[in-house]
Formats: sequence, structure tokens, C-alpha cells
Amino acid sequence: MTDDSLSPGVKAQILSEALPYLRRFHGKTVVIKYGGNAMTDERLKRSFAHDVVMLKLVGINPVVVHGGGPQIEQALTRMGKEGRFIQGMRVTDEETMSIVEMVLAGQVNKEIVELINTAGGQAVGLTGQDGNLIRAKKLLLPSQETPGQMVDIGLVGDIEQCDPAIIRTLTSHSFIPVVAPIGSGETGETYNINADVVAGKIAEVLQAEKLVLLTNTAGVLDKSGRLLTGLTAAQVDALFADGTISGGMLPKISSALDAARSGVKAVHIIDGRVDHCLLLELLTDQGVGTMISCN
Repeated sequence: MTDDSLSPGVKAQILSEALPYLRRFHGKTVVIKYGGNAMTDERLKRSFAHDVVMLKLVGINPVVVHGGGPQIEQALTRMGKEGRFIQGMRVTDEETMSIVEMVLAGQVNKEIVELINTAGGQAVGLTGQDGNLIRAKKLLLPSQETPGQMVDIGLVGDIEQCDPAIIRTLTSHSFIPVVAPIGSGETGETYNINADVVAGKIAEVLQAEKLVLLTNTAGVLDKSGRLLTGLTAAQVDALFADGTISGGMLPKISSALDAARSGVKAVHIIDGRVDHCLLLELLTDQGVGTMISCN
């Protein structure tokens, strides 16, 4: 159904429903992790850009942090390399890091900026290296096979410090920051950082009203595949403990939980396969995913 097929009465009802949310979130910051199908499907890409511009026009400050997993996999395949993951994190040697940097900063970031600008916004592309946004250190993962040992997965970073000054400057001047998840180490080395982790940390230091993570699922599901629409921090801990949350969802939900515990008022894990999922989740009673809060 197109917008033109809606009657004036239905359109008025939609706007009326959005009004209390517009009042509540006016002037507030919303950090959005953009990834999954919403980054690869042309219709969903345009829908996402439209939503981000709409949020900015109604007085909300969106900050976009993007991944690029499918695009990185395609580039690695062209180079004859196979991607490998441990505990949801990409193993990144020096050659892989150069490909990751080329794809995220040189291809994906520029495409998202262009999408938002074409939709009527003013987007500015960044990496975590710009303006000393992200200082990183090597990430070591606890071994699941050998308790007490740590696993080195290469040039994968953990965030040591996040200075959001450049983001605040951009948002205060009507720009929409678009951040690629790459950071610098103490001696200038470049690190690949999980985009969910970057989005969570930026939301935390900005004391964002909301952190929204786009996924390729309906949200957080229980072991029977049913959507869990609302979760507390304690309930998320229980889902970790019983293995319901695993694999690629581990860094996503861990970042969401850290953000919720660090002052972000609510974290939303939403279905990026749904048209205009951002507006549905933030400005309507309907919602399209799972909300995590510390309450």
C-alpha cells in the first residue's frame, strides 16, 4: 500500500499517534546501528534513509553507526579469502583489516551518506579515527575450550576511550553523523571494532535517549522462536545463562545491555526487514521488535 492510498482520516490518525512521541523525543539523541538486510535491499535502504531524515526534521538527533558484514564477505571472496568468526567476532589479520577498512570507510560509509543526502538530509561520514572519536586496544576473547586462556583474533579492537565531541558538533549544526566502526590504537594501529559495540558505546557517552539496533530477525526470540517484546536487564542475563542468546547475537545484546545499564533509557532490537521500521518503533504504539531497559 502506498502513502497515496491512505485516506485523509487515516493520515491524520497516524500523525495524531506520533505527536506524544515527537514531544517526548524532541531535542533528544537516538543512536542507530544500521546493518543486515536494511543495508543490502534497495527498497529498505531508501526506507531507512527516509526515516533518518524524517527524525532529524522533527527535531530528533539521529546518529548512525553502520556495519558492513555482507560487503566485507563479498570483498574477501573476490580476494580469495574466507571470513572466519569466533564468538560472533570477525577474525582480522592484516590483509583482512585492509579490506575491512577499504569496504567500511571507502564504500559503505559513502553510500549511506549519499542515501541520506539524496533523501533530503545533511549527512557527514566519519570513522572512529576522526576527531579522536574512538581510541581502541586489542580485544582478547576468553577461550570457551580452555578456561582461563584468552584468544587473539587479530586486529579486532575493544573500545578504550570514546570522545563524542565531533558528533556533538555535527548534530548541533544540523548534520547527521554516519560512523564506520574503525578505531585507532595508542601507537596508531588500526582496529576493526564490532559495530554493535561502537553504537552502544557512542549511545552511552552521549547519554542518548535510545539505542536502536537493526537486525535480520523480529527481535530477541525465546527458545521456541517467539518474540520477546520487552526485557529487563535481569531477564537478558538469564537468556545469556541458558544459551538462548548465542553466536552473532552475543555482541549485539551485550552492547545493548551495557548501554541500558550505563544511562541509555531504552534499547530497541528491531526488525530491519520491515519498511520504515525506525518510524514504526519510535513514533507509533505498534513497535517492531524488542525493547530492553533496566527497569
